[in-house]
Amino acid sequence: MSRRDIPNLISVMRILLVAPVVWALATEQFALALILFAVAGISDALDGFLAKHYHWESRLGSILDPIADKLLLVACFATLTWLTLLPLWLLWLVLIRDLLIVSGGLAYHYFVGRFDLTPLWSSKINTALQIALVLLVIVQQQWFHGVSQLVTVGIWLVAASVINSGTEYVLVWGGRAWRQFKQTK
Repeated sequence: MSRRDIPNLISVMRILLVAPVVWALATEQFALALILFAVAGISDALDGFLAKHYHWESRLGSILDPIADKLLLVACFATLTWLTLLPLWLLWLVLIRDLLIVSGGLAYHYFVGRFDLTPLWSSKINTALQIALVLLVIVQQQWFHGVSQLVTVGIWLVAASVINSGTEYVLVWGGRAWRQFKQTK
């Protein structure tokens, strides 16, 4: 164990935070859920800063970090959908996009070549919008019940972002696969 492993340990701790966040949401302890979600967000920023600033990036970290983010967001979306605070169709849209990206990445890796795990900008924007929507729903439930119109806007922004990001992944990585395929012929 060395200092270079700190960002990966932080990512693992973020993965371990998923269950408490889900429990807090499911039991409608929204203030606690907000605190835990904030801790997860701060830890995400911290592991990224440490990895980049001290050049502690690793292949494992490039896998753990997005897994931690996805687990937390999907678990929050699923729990908020179960509580009927988010629509089921939005959860399905988010899940289909994520499955499309993962299966496309695996197919690319096994049939074309190494898959670069660097996210596209549209994916970063999508993640930010998903985080903002989860936070908005939690804040609405805890303190500001009158912001339902903002939640509705957030739902549609996330939906548009999910579609845009998923489409961009298909076009970018499909194009790369096609060019690679043509070069080998």
